[in-house]
Amino acid sequence: MQTHFTPAQLADPEVAATEQILRKCVHCGFCTATCPTYVLLGDELDSPRGRIYLMKQMLENSQPATATIVRHIDRCLSCLGCMTTCPSGVHYQHLIDHARAHVERTYRRPWRERFWRSLLAQTLPDPRRLRVALKMATLLRTLVRGGARRLPEPLPALLRLAPVRLPRASAPEPTAAPSAVSAGRVGLLAGCAQSVIAPQVHAASRRLLERMGLHVVEIEGCCGALVHHLGRDAHGREFAARIIAQVLDKQREGRLDAVIVDASGCGTQLKDYGHLFRTDRSLAGAAAEVSSLARDVSEVIHEHGLPPIIRRGGLEVAYHSPCSMQHGQRIDAAPRELLERAGFSVCDVPEGHLCCGSAGTYNVLQPALASRLRERKLGHIRDTAAILVATGNVGCMVQLEDAAGPPLVHTVELLDWATGGPAPAALSAVLSRSPARNE
Repeated sequence: MQTHFTPAQLADPEVAATEQILRKCVHCGFCTATCPTYVLLGDELDSPRGRIYLMKQMLENSQPATATIVRHIDRCLSCLGCMTTCPSGVHYQHLIDHARAHVERTYRRPWRERFWRSLLAQTLPDPRRLRVALKMATLLRTLVRGGARRLPEPLPALLRLAPVRLPRASAPEPTAAPSAVSAGRVGLLAGCAQSVIAPQVHAASRRLLERMGLHVVEIEGCCGALVHHLGRDAHGREFAARIIAQVLDKQREGRLDAVIVDASGCGTQLKDYGHLFRTDRSLAGAAAEVSSLARDVSEVIHEHGLPPIIRRGGLEVAYHSPCSMQHGQRIDAAPRELLERAGFSVCDVPEGHLCCGSAGTYNVLQPALASRLRERKLGHIRDTAAILVATGNVGCMVQLEDAAGPPLVHTVELLDWATGGPAPAALSAVLSRSPARNE
């Protein structure tokens, strides 16, 4: 793609990076086949190629974002399926991130949008606030009963996504004895929303990693992905800087072999810290180091090998590959192989390359499109006839929870159970209907 940025514009490192990305695009249109919004809407401006044209026009002319541009950029899920498909190596992730930050700086949204986006940015990354908000949502859902659809958006979406009851956070389990540690020392990101909605995932990761002989230390807090994708670039960097500082502190206490993440959306963000801080002289080196250490939990287990398998349920499990895993981190085979090694029969979900509609806060801010993607994905899951669905991202677990369909569980929970850990609630429900499978 031909560009016309001025030398003054290119003096800005963000603009210079964007210009290089734009120049790689050859207008081939391969990306349209794997773009969820184009598949649903058939609108060129709701495809990666169309959005690239809009972003180029806006950034090249140093224009404030318009309502039309904002509408089409907001509809992008940042699923990054286009990057997997693109034969020219267009780094759409960095392009859409730059455009969202530009929108946030130059466009004044209607007050309702500002309110909800601010509320999400202030609540989701803070476990204490999120817990209070979810309890309030449960109460509101009880009060409105069947009338949620009459509430203004995005309230109905928020009420649907809020868990019926929050799991209790279990007490920290004892760390493996030093004599049992031989495979290395790793950091494990506690995260934010997952620690409230699905704390059992973190507990399962820790048990399994320690069973593998790894010494696990906690990295607390939000990675910054949620606010970063809302265009709040500075806010996202604040969260990221705190994670980087913690990793450096842990490194001073003893070498870390990896920083492990069990929510794939967070893992994609950590792996991009090097790019995010590349022009920050004070943090560039440390950020690049954290990115080099960042690993999805499935990567580490796959490389080290599973502990001895104690239970083989022989259950048929559908594997839903999160976009942030398969497109953002290019990890697809490892989780499937681990589940098979643990004795599960793994089946793929048709159209597995298309997003389920979760995408951070997308299912709240774009509920109509998110709902269509959800129903499409659930239909494919039901077609598999699997009795469980395994995935590697808490956002997908929340989005795809369906009383009429198979229950969802994090991949690491199944691996933990197979190697000696407790059965996750979803698995227990399945086993209770087929006791012979748990022999």
